[in-house]
Amino acid sequence: MIFARFMAIYGHKFKSCFETQDEIRIAKREWALSIAAFTEPQLVAAVDRCKETLAWMPTISEFLKILETIGAGDGVPSVRQAYMEACRYASQPTQHAWSHPVVYHAGRETEWFRLRSEEERVVYPVFAYHYEMVARRFREGEVLDQPHAQGITDNRDATLYAFIKEWSQSQSVSEEKASSLLYYLTKPEGSRARVFYKKKAEQKIKDEGLDMTLPESGDIKG
Repeated sequence: MIFARFMAIYGHKFKSCFETQDEIRIAKREWALSIAAFTEPQLVAAVDRCKETLAWMPTISEFLKILETIGAGDGVPSVRQAYMEACRYASQPTQHAWSHPVVYHAGRETEWFRLRSEEERVVYPVFAYHYEMVARRFREGEVLDQPHAQGITDNRDATLYAFIKEWSQSQSVSEEKASSLLYYLTKPEGSRARVFYKKKAEQKIKDEGLDMTLPESGDIKG
């Protein structure tokens, strides 16, 4: 169905994508495997979007991104809508009634702290990647649990956020810059990730000629 519609829409441009019938057969198989989790109405909507916006037939990757962008009609929000929701409720993710479990799980895998504190140009691509992966798992049949409100909350994340805000003021830098420099504090003590991100922060301080000392966990009160 997909290939027949693409042929009708793109004409000679469609034919120019394939040199032989063997190439068409291989392409059909790859497309069938890649879009097997989607329903016919979802695919029709995505093909219509291609017709409206693309001069040439899309690649599989481009077509999957279009399906993610338009929400595919299965209750999963578009990635942009999901990102806005995840950022809005990143401070209390277990207390929010999420529009779809995919949004919550993508936010959790991106890390709520990053969604609250990092610039969109940095964190949005990370969220979009996780969102695509989680949405694909959902469409392949994985059951995603919804978060349950917790009676007792862990305040460590909020304490760290408050510390970073205070540190930014003491060092006369923006909260965004402080969040970027102190990102290593979100990683477990003694972990390789923590060491890696701290070294990156130290190098950034050196490159920019800043006069500051990076804090450790013991400096955080709470």
